[in-house]
Amino acid sequence: MKEKSESQTNQGRFQKLFEPGMIGPVKVKNRIIKTANGTSFMDEDQTCGARMIAYYERLAKGGVGFLVVESCGVEYPLGIQHIHYFEDGSYEGVQLHFDDDSLIPGFQKLTDACHKHDCKVSIQFQHAGPWNPTGKLPRDMSVRNIKCASAMTEEELPGPDFLPCREMSKDELEEQIDFWASAAERAYRAGFDACEINHATAHQGNTFLSRIWNKRTDEYGVQNYENRTRFLRRCVEEAKKRTGPDFAVHVLMNAVEYNHPQATTLEEGAEMAKLIAEVADGLNVRGERYGHRGGLIQPDRLLYPEPPIDLPKDFDWSRGGKGAAVPLVEAIKAKGVKIPIWTACRLDPELGEEYLQKGSLDFIGMTRRLLADPDLPNKAKEGRLEDIRWCHGCLHCFDMRNRNKKLECRINATLGRELLPEFQTRKTEKKKKVMVIGGGPAGMETARVAAKRGHEVTLYEKGSYLGGLIPIAAIVKDLETEDLTRFVKYQATQLKKEGVTTHLNTEVTQQLIKSEKPDVLIIAAGAVHTKFDLPGADSPNVIQTEKLHGRLKFFLKFLTSAQIEKLTKIWMPIQKSVVVMGGTLHGCELAEYLTKRKRNVIIVHDGPEEELGDKMTVDDLANLWPWLKQNHVPIWAGVEYRKITGEGLVINLKDQRKYLLKGKNIITTQDWGANENLTAQFEGLVDETHVIGSCAEPGLIVDAIRDGAVVGRTI
Repeated sequence: MKEKSESQTNQGRFQKLFEPGMIGPVKVKNRIIKTANGTSFMDEDQTCGARMIAYYERLAKGGVGFLVVESCGVEYPLGIQHIHYFEDGSYEGVQLHFDDDSLIPGFQKLTDACHKHDCKVSIQFQHAGPWNPTGKLPRDMSVRNIKCASAMTEEELPGPDFLPCREMSKDELEEQIDFWASAAERAYRAGFDACEINHATAHQGNTFLSRIWNKRTDEYGVQNYENRTRFLRRCVEEAKKRTGPDFAVHVLMNAVEYNHPQATTLEEGAEMAKLIAEVADGLNVRGERYGHRGGLIQPDRLLYPEPPIDLPKDFDWSRGGKGAAVPLVEAIKAKGVKIPIWTACRLDPELGEEYLQKGSLDFIGMTRRLLADPDLPNKAKEGRLEDIRWCHGCLHCFDMRNRNKKLECRINATLGRELLPEFQTRKTEKKKKVMVIGGGPAGMETARVAAKRGHEVTLYEKGSYLGGLIPIAAIVKDLETEDLTRFVKYQATQLKKEGVTTHLNTEVTQQLIKSEKPDVLIIAAGAVHTKFDLPGADSPNVIQTEKLHGRLKFFLKFLTSAQIEKLTKIWMPIQKSVVVMGGTLHGCELAEYLTKRKRNVIIVHDGPEEELGDKMTVDDLANLWPWLKQNHVPIWAGVEYRKITGEGLVINLKDQRKYLLKGKNIITTQDWGANENLTAQFEGLVDETHVIGSCAEPGLIVDAIRDGAVVGRTI
């Protein structure tokens, strides 16, 4: 009997996930909801233009059932948090808003594009209120005259990520309700099937629901659940009055809050949800944790670098953050709420199916997984799990938004670039013989894309495994070990499926190139270790990156990254005291890794203090710095390296004071450079030669994948 393929075995695994469902009057073809996230893909005049439409159509084409367009302000400029203020008093938003009828035509084109793929489309409305997640908004109330349920001074604010605000008058309250309802009406006219009223996180709407913010004594106060939910319920009711019977209005709310004496409890949140469910067509729930920049929007990253001692008690942390918020939904369902309820928290098809079968969720919210692979729904339905490009959970996407930059995915270079010629995949008119040197992320991505386009591709890797430095990174990045390993497996699978010939343990020489006679040569062999020019650099207590990587590569011949990650907690050939040279991403992550393995670590950096943690996400740094402090890791910046002795590293401060940083091992993370020798060695052998990734300039995974994606499409 012929064995079934993996795809055939997986087909039918997700019966509940691909079962149609209803959100109010709207019938959805499956249970996957693309929850809202900001992109800043709007045109310069802040309208919904071709780039944004192409991005959302790509998501719709991938098979998602219900797509929620990103957070869109109901008032401008106060309703959005991603906005640049300039010294002359002017400002420029980098976030959608829907406060004027002139914006309808652009959104109409978006809904038309998504409807072509049998995808229902909603739009999330929000009012930023006091929320200041980027930290870039002016705190002067004459500039940001924030109106909330009640006044809050700087001293009363529950964390650093909020702005002071004043209390809304009754007339202003009515005006705000009109803003919400008018936006819903415009959405209806633009062809949307639904809208989401976002009164979660610490937006304006939550200042009515939460006892932290609401000090009113009128019918919008916190005397009872009816009063606390009155503003939100009125927004929903008014939105429904101005839209048609086939239009759904669903709500995003905090089911629970933490880190404040007046925080909403889960019992309170569930009781409020009961009242909201009387008027809303669906509920999307999350939690809010004050004092942590990202709140609980992505609960998995709360576990970095280690779980805090005050992990929110109502969440399920047994799966490393995956499905963590599901108990919030279960608590609301236990109150007898019958409308559909969902949440988004690193859910995947397997977990989604499990929760749907149990009745814990009615729909499955996904964001980051669909950014990494918009085709995930179609691939899961067809049983092609091996073809899914799994999200790493790294939050590079979210970090770009925190910096008021356009959304970008670390492993999906085409995200948001669907219309750029260099990111469009077209079959080649002339088949070429392509030789790729290097099996890291840049080389694999180039090979995958070029072969998909019809070229004959052969990839050569000097080592015994594919992935370049990713398997080593997977050892150090313990929170991402599984996902990084899975990504390499995905790339290797795609190379095989696209017919790429792969040669491991093969070093490319001039003779090999001449004998193979490729039409195109791709040099993606990675960065090289540069000379470490410092007195004492050749001392036996110094471990240069090349030596450290060499040790790890040796063990990777016999063990997986996950196995090595666990074994190094028991033993590793590193002394008990270590000085890590370099305070940017690589140095910080190495220091974290060594500290977890009970090494006494010092971080030292010869650049300015502003460079510390460079290339790490804002949220990860906000967690890492206090963790390093708690674990007694000194950090020195702005120093001059003088020499290495048997006792440690000698440095000079700017005022020329000299210090000895004691450590039995000195590890440098700054000895990286472009692979110029290899490039020069192969220069002129092939007319069309491309040098990409860290081989051209040391960078990160996102840079390597982007380079590979572009070059693979331009051959």
